Parts: sequence; structure tokens; C-alpha cells
Amino acid sequence: MEMFKYTFMQNAALAGLMVGVLCSVLSVFVVLKEMSFIGNGISHAAFGGIAFALLFNLDIFWTTVLFCILVAFLIGITSREGKISADSSIGLFLTTSMALGVIFLNLRKEYTAEVFGYLFGNILAVSSQDVLRVSVLGGVILLIIIIYFRQLQFFTFDEEVAKVQNVPTDFLYFLLLTLLALTIVISVQVVGVILVSALLVIPGSVALLTGRRFLATILISAGVGIFASLSGLMASYYARVSSGASIVIILFIIFVVVFTAKKWREKTRKGEN
Repeated sequence: MEMFKYTFMQNAALAGLMVGVLCSVLSVFVVLKEMSFIGNGISHAAFGGIAFALLFNLDIFWTTVLFCILVAFLIGITSREGKISADSSIGLFLTTSMALGVIFLNLRKEYTAEVFGYLFGNILAVSSQDVLRVSVLGGVILLIIIIYFRQLQFFTFDEEVAKVQNVPTDFLYFLLLTLLALTIVISVQVVGVILVSALLVIPGSVALLTGRRFLATILISAGVGIFASLSGLMASYYARVSSGASIVIILFIIFVVVFTAKKWREKTRKGEN
């Protein structure tokens, strides 16, 4: 517990805890709805928003929020209403956002070293104000998920039947995109643009390998996210390596262990029968 005597480590732990919960809860919906690539597209779009904010000296957080929500809606509209496939739509806006980010940085005459913190994460730079913002917005996101939990569950498992039952599927789809965009922006400072996709995929994948009921799966996913975030932070502190990368590596190890154990158990059962 020595590491937690420092204020910056306390802030990092709180931010990591909230991000771990948020990403892991959404991860189950993302994996079941096969929206992993959309999450990847939105996370890379954050780079464009960050670069735009730096170029015009705007608030990085809120500019990136608006930029990511805009990209998320454009992906949703073109893939859902247009004749373009979801993969093509995501690839289109992902590459365009990254290209815009590069152009914005080229136009900025000042040194842009802080961009690397957003690309790869810098949880140790999280301030008390950042923790407060993450906690408030994270609480709002979790509250919205709780309010629409049953409808989101129905929409996630069978959208066609949900539509027949007059469930507002289009609203839920864009609501999920909005929550995804907000969560990604919140998580960028902790794990970075490049690594945030892992937090949106691996916890849900691990939970779906072990959980039998939907609520239990979400709780398992949240537990995995919390464990990986805190243990990754501790590993980065003592090993002096990137915290974001440490969190992702721990998540991957958990996935490999759970996947291997599940396969071994299935093989053992088949041998017994």
C-alpha cells in the first residue's frame, strides 16, 4: 500500500477504478452486438478531436467528447440508414479522423509532446479535477444504463424481435453509441487512444466465457475490469512501465487463462462421457 500514500497515485487508482467499471459494463453490450470495431473507430476518432482542440486552444475533454459523438453518429447513420456496410463506414471515418488529427498537429506550430500521453495513456497525470469529472460523468453513464437496462438487454440479444415489440431500437442504438463515445473519451487519459479498444472488448469476452445470466456476466466483466485496472497500475508503478499497456497485458493474460481453462474443462467433460 506504499504507493497509495501519494496523491497522484490515489487519483490514478480512482480514475482507473471508474474507467475499469465503465468500459467493462459496456464491453458486454459491445461484444454481444458485435460493435467492437465501432468502438475502435470512435477511439481513434478521439485523436482527431484532441488535435483539433490543441490547434485552436480549446478544452480538450469537451472538444473530444463532441468530436467522438459526431463521428459515432455519422458511423451509425451511414451504416444503419445508408447502403454502406458497417465495416466500410467505420473504416471511412476512422482513417479520416486520424488524417485530420495529423493535419491539425502539422498546422500547430507549438511542440505537441502531450499528444503521446493521449495516444498511449498517462494515468499518473490524472488530477483531482479529472477524477471528479470522470466520477460524475461515469455515474451518469451507469445511471442511464440502469434506467434502460431491460430495453438494452432485449435490444442486444434480439433487435428484430425488440422492434416488433415496439422497443425503440433506433434510439437505443444511438444511445449506446453516445455512451460508448463518452466512455472512450473518459478512458483515453488512462489507457490511451490506441489501447482503449482492449478495455471495451476483453472484459466482456472473458465474462461471456464464464457467466450464464446477463446480469452476472456484466458483474463478472466489471470485476475483471477493476482487477486489471488496479493490478496494471501497481505493475506499472513497481516495474516502471506504461500503465495503459500493463492493464491491457493483464486483461489479455486473464482472457488466455479463462479461455484455456474453459476448453480444458469441456475436453475433460467429453472424456468423462
